[in-house]
Amino acid sequence: MDVKLKISLFVFSIILFIITTSILKKGRIPIKYSLLWYFFAIIILLTSVFPNFFSWIASIVGFEVMSNLIIAIFIGLLIFLTMALTIMVAGQNKKTILLIQELSIVKKELEEKSKNK
Repeated sequence: MDVKLKISLFVFSIILFIITTSILKKGRIPIKYSLLWYFFAIIILLTSVFPNFFSWIASIVGFEVMSNLIIAIFIGLLIFLTMALTIMVAGQNKKTILLIQELSIVKKELEEKSKNK
């Protein structure tokens, strides 16, 4: 692996750590999703520090090029992230429907009380 690429990957992983930490401190993402981004950063950092290790793993798994293994890992993680977000959206949808139903019941009770007075 070229030295410039190693340095670029190292710098990118450090920047990803800093950005993720900053977003986490501001409370914009939950901790469980920040762990996923930290995992991405660690993989990139390890790739820059130990490129031969990932080349060895890629050859064992059957990938001819290490970059294909990294892309496959990232695609798998993105599919996992998409599934987790889908579950969250479905849960929020159920909560929204329940909240609307409860609000309708309270509104109806208030209307009935105001009519009885």
